[in-house]
Amino acid sequence: MTAASRPITTPATPELFRGALEFEHTPIGVRPHRLPAWALDQARDAQLAMAQAQPSGVRISVDTAATSIEVTALATRYGYRGVPARAPGVFDLVVDGRLHGRASLDTATVVTLDPATGVADRADGVPGPVTFDRLPAGGKRVEIWLPHTESVEIVELRSDEPLRPSVERRPTWLHHGSSISHGSNADRPTGTWPAVAAALAGLELTNLGLGGSAMLDPFTARVIRDTPADLISCKLGINLVNADVMRLRAFGPAVHGFLDTIRDGHPDTPLFVISPVYCPIHEHTPGPADFDHAALAAGEMRFTASGDPAEVAAGKLTLTVVREHLARIVRERSATDPNLHHVDGLDLYGPADEQTHPLPDRLHPDTATHRLIGERFAARLGRDAALSTDRGAHRAG
Repeated sequence: MTAASRPITTPATPELFRGALEFEHTPIGVRPHRLPAWALDQARDAQLAMAQAQPSGVRISVDTAATSIEVTALATRYGYRGVPARAPGVFDLVVDGRLHGRASLDTATVVTLDPATGVADRADGVPGPVTFDRLPAGGKRVEIWLPHTESVEIVELRSDEPLRPSVERRPTWLHHGSSISHGSNADRPTGTWPAVAAALAGLELTNLGLGGSAMLDPFTARVIRDTPADLISCKLGINLVNADVMRLRAFGPAVHGFLDTIRDGHPDTPLFVISPVYCPIHEHTPGPADFDHAALAAGEMRFTASGDPAEVAAGKLTLTVVREHLARIVRERSATDPNLHHVDGLDLYGPADEQTHPLPDRLHPDTATHRLIGERFAARLGRDAALSTDRGAHRAG
């Protein structure tokens, strides 16, 4: 926009967003959240609060003829002392389903965590603009995907033509998972594996991938129960292992309870239970996971498993144990629930893939591997007759 173009200012209102479940009105704007405040009150967990405020899968979706759009926002970025700062979060601009541009905020509030003590230092930033110019002329659907690695407060939008909330409705996919589903190590919000799969399958994504926080929490199941969806998937297990929060005796009943709660609100919705993808450090070694302190000393972020494999016999969880029991639970339940499906995580990323697409920090995939996982899950959806695009269009209408 030029100084003489008389830009149109559009307030950041909830009607402009897709993929968020609640909105916080701050002194400067609107912060989207992926869990409601009542759920956070039940958890009282700083990791969960941080993860759900990072808007993975959340996007501004508008119909417009604008050729220039500017978003004013304030980001909050998190990093670790002694580890090189990650790249600034990315805003992706998508026009009629095609990635058109990307941009980042020049300034942000920065929170630096000490991995040894958990103490955080904070340096406050100020709002700034991200600008997308040279958009195609004429009417179009524009999506601005918010950064998946930093929380953002949206102040306002400015454009050279009016912005209207998008009217297009596609079948809605509600996905829950851990940091991999959140998008850890993907370099852009449209590059996380759920975003890749949603684009390929023609779905509207609501991503409840919560880094470090896929714990079979009852409040998460209730959120899923109460959120409209045409397709639901839950990728379960890795956080239970790497946080060492549960033993086998509790695991099975917790999975059943989680699925029972979802079915209370979605009795017939296609529901996919996805077991963990391959992760060598936890295949046969229980948690808790820990930082690789030698790598930290060298300025690199890597993880290791600190549990004792001998304790598996006493009920400690590993990924191999989790996969075995998830497969059994889904097999038994599907006898009376034909819309319940099991996806073996090793079919999405397995031992052979680790040879060609190693996990850079030993826990999370890179962008290319996110793409691989997303393509494979979309192909699985395409093969499964349970997903009907007509169903979502009927509900939306």
